Formats: sequence, C-alpha cells, structure tokens
Amino acid sequence: MNHLPSEARPHAATFMGWPPAGPVWGEWTAAVREDIVGIARTIADYEPVMMLASPGDDADAHRACGGAARIIRMPVDDLWLRDSGPVFVTGEDGTVSGVDLGFNGWGGKQGHSRDGLVARRLLELLGVPRIEAPLVAEGGSLETDGDGTLLVTESSLVNDNRNPGRTRDDIERDLVRLLGVRKVIWLPGVRGEDITDCHVDALARFAGPATVLLSRPPAGTAPDVWTRVYEEARAALESATDARGRALEIIELPEPDPAALGERGEDFLGSYVNYYVANGAVVVPRFGDRGADEEAASIIGSLHPGREVRTVAIPTLAEGGGGIHCATQQRPAS
Repeated sequence: MNHLPSEARPHAATFMGWPPAGPVWGEWTAAVREDIVGIARTIADYEPVMMLASPGDDADAHRACGGAARIIRMPVDDLWLRDSGPVFVTGEDGTVSGVDLGFNGWGGKQGHSRDGLVARRLLELLGVPRIEAPLVAEGGSLETDGDGTLLVTESSLVNDNRNPGRTRDDIERDLVRLLGVRKVIWLPGVRGEDITDCHVDALARFAGPATVLLSRPPAGTAPDVWTRVYEEARAALESATDARGRALEIIELPEPDPAALGERGEDFLGSYVNYYVANGAVVVPRFGDRGADEEAASIIGSLHPGREVRTVAIPTLAEGGGGIHCATQQRPAS
C-alpha cells in the first residue's frame, strides 16, 4: 500500500512554479516573481529546487533564480505547485509514485488548461509512476502527520465543484485507499469565501505526533466568517483523536494584526500556518507585523527542533491569496 509521508521526512527536491507573464498576475508579475525567488533561494540552501516555467518565461526564471533552481521548461497557468502538481507517496519498499488529483482550477474558478496537465507531464518527465486519483482535490487540501492521520476541510472536498454527487463517506474511503491513512479528521471549513474553498494548509497543520498548529484570527477581530471557521475547526480538533487514538494538542498561531500591515486586499492570506518544512529548515512567512512575525517564528521553530528557522517576506504572494506552502511541493527521498 502507498503511504503519504509527513512533510518533515527527508526530501529529494522541492518543486515550484514560475509566475507566467500574462493576465493572471498582470502588473504584479514582477513583484510576485521576487517573492518566488526569495523562497527558492532559501530552500536551495537545504535541498534541490526544481522550477517549472512556461516556454517564453524560462529565460527570465533562469536569470532571476541563478543557481538556486533548476529550470524545467513546462507550460503553467500559475505558480501554485502545491495544488497543480502531483502529490508524492511512497510504497512499502520506499519507491516513490505521484498522485494526479485531477486539478480543475479549484472547482472551475480559474483557467487551468496548462495546470490541469502539470501533474501528468511532470511525472512523465521524472519517470515516476502516475496514480490517477478517483476524486478531484489539491495538495493544499491534504495534511498528514505521516502516521496514519489525515486532516482535511469538508468545504474543499465534499463540494459539487470538484466531486459532484459524492458523499463525505465516499470521499473518505477514497482518501484512505489512495494515501494509506487510517483516520481522516474533517474540519468544516467554508465554501465560496476564497478560491480554494478553505484549504486546510492555511488553517491547521500537524507539527508533530498528535500536535496541531491552528491559525487564529488576531485578538479583537470582530466576528465574521473566518472567526467562525476558526471556532468550528478548534471544536472539531478538540473532540478528535488521531489514528493511534491520541487526543490532539492544539497550539494556536496568531495571525498578524491588519492594523500593522497597512492596506491589504480582500484576498490577502495572513496565515503563518502556511509555512514549509524543508531538509534542515522551516521556511516561515513574514508579513510585517513584527511582534506576530517573531512570535510565529518562535512557536514554529520550537516545534521543529534541529531545523533552522528562516523567514521570507511574501507581500505579493499573500495578496494573491496564497503562501509559501501553497507555492511548494516536496518529493520525498526514496
């Protein structure tokens, strides 16, 4: 049976996507490319980085990244490799396969004629066996402890824009078989409030055995849809146990104070939970609220002993509704 390993397990490489020229990022293309370069250069201190870039954009990617990334010439619609790329699983003998989750633009919200083929094309290029998933999902909708427990939001999976007519039980059976997990913990999430329908990797992440980091709205936030998402997620986690029957320790990770950040758009994602675990490091977003930035780096670092804490400013990436984790996808070492 295949197994979805924890992100904290050793990686062979990290895959990223180069923001293409064109209407998706428009006038923000140069700025978001700076954010992507900052992430790539940081991760490259610890493991190889493979950057997918569309024909016509690959020369720009090569110049900007220099020796920090190997450029792979492949058509992409956007940069979010966590969602469009394959999810890598390991077999009992350690061999690596890639799951193609049938990326459909987060339920048809964005054009994906290129990104819908990224998983298949990348696996073919790598010579890695492809597993066609029996459901539609994205890598950002799946979070595992690597020990049999999967954390997901119901809003992004039990949704007719991805899996029409399918029940939660149907989807859970597929996830168990596909990813080799024994327990699925469902958080309610919310549909239609962001492009992902509330991916779990911006809400709650495993930081160790039976330990979950939960993104918490800033103190004093007026009740709204996102405070409700947080409250419902906390309630679900408090009543859950993992695959080994252990109650979960919940550690809250306060989000930055909007008042400390200046003007931000409605899609801005200020979630520290959307960090990335690389070989020997944790790569944590930095938003500009100095107190919250330092607290998040301290909390995350304490939960990943033996790894350096590296912070990267991602102002434009966050304005686009994503973060460091959304922009990366790991290939486990075989």
